[in-house]
Amino acid sequence: MNQRRQKKLSRRLFGAIQGGDTVAVTAVLRAGVDPERADSEGTTPLYAAAVNGEAVIAGLLLAAGASPDTESSGVGAEGTPLCAAACWGHTETVRELLAHGADPDVREDHGTGWSPLDWASNGPHPETAALLTAAGAC
Repeated sequence: MNQRRQKKLSRRLFGAIQGGDTVAVTAVLRAGVDPERADSEGTTPLYAAAVNGEAVIAGLLLAAGASPDTESSGVGAEGTPLCAAACWGHTETVRELLAHGADPDVREDHGTGWSPLDWASNGPHPETAALLTAAGAC
């Protein structure tokens, strides 16, 4: 697929994620968008879904090949999808990420920042923290 089409599909994907539109996300993924392709600021689609608590969309992206531990570098959107979901107490999204192999101990900032459990505990989001602890987070 050419670069221009990939860029157009990527913009559609981010719009669908922001709108919580699972039908549009599915259509764009079927059209061949790269589920790992970050936007112009460096935000990954999976991070965008995670920070917005879009568990179903996160699952679609993961099933399409998005890596659960890829760190986003967008302005105001830095970090891992699991940290983003844990920060806001999006328990169902955390559950989806863990089910697809997200490492509960991966720290942000390339290993030097907070872990998902740090974010959930300081949220405070006790249900999310308990889920992460049950998944082996320390």
